[in-house]
Formats: sequence, C-alpha cells, structure tokens
Amino acid sequence: MIVKRGVKASDYWSYCNETGCDVWGLLKSIKSISGEPVALWLPVKYRNPVTNEYVQGVEVEMEYQEIVPAGFDIIEFPEADYLLFRSDPYDDEDYESAILDVKKVIAGYDFYGNGYVRDENNPGIQLEPVCTRGYIEMIPVKSR
Repeated sequence: MIVKRGVKASDYWSYCNETGCDVWGLLKSIKSISGEPVALWLPVKYRNPVTNEYVQGVEVEMEYQEIVPAGFDIIEFPEADYLLFRSDPYDDEDYESAILDVKKVIAGYDFYGNGYVRDENNPGIQLEPVCTRGYIEMIPVKSR
C-alpha cells in the first residue's frame, strides 16, 4: 500500500487537521488494485517512531513501479482475513450516527464465540463513508 502517515491522528478529523483533506484526492489518482483509497489503523509494528496509527492509503500491485508522492510511504502487509461490518444506507447528514452504530456493533461482537480472535498484527480498515452503501469497517481476524 502507498500510505500517508499521520503523527497524532487516530481518526479522520484529526488526520485531516494534520495532513490536510486533499490526501484522499491524491490517493484516488493512483492506479489501485482495490479501486478506492482506504483509511487504516496500523498495528504498532507498522508505525514509525514519530507516527501514529491512523493513515490513509491505496492498495497497489507488488510490482508497482510508478512514482510514490513525496511524503508518502509504501508498506507491505501480509495476506489476512477480515470481517466486514456495514451499516444500512443512511442520509448524508446522518454519517456520524452510522459510524457510531458500526463501532458499537464491533465493540459488542463476540469474535471468540463466532470462531475468531482479532488479529492484532494487521490493520483495521475503514472505507469511505458512502451513504448509498452504508458505512464499512473491516476488522482483521484469525480463526481460533
């Protein structure tokens, strides 16, 4: 992935305050194998000493040879399994409520009882909130 790191950011708004809100547009201009940028909460092992957990990035091919924009890094993640949590579609002005609803479901989800444990070695993923598809977060998991 090509990523732009935050320093103190732990969510979208603090990230935008640090890096500016134009990172997403730049990421959208990079040819991606996933089709869209994502936000990631990085595990400690992927953070630099002066950066924090929240980054925005775009998935590229392993053989990516194009220019990496100044101030961006390439991070290689191992293959991982994820559980996808999605809200119902919502009205644009209700995006905060949709995000909080998904976070509440994740916090109460019985990973162990459903045969999983959270994989703390891979990043959590947040897709762009799009009201017509719902808010989406993906949590890395391992079968127990």
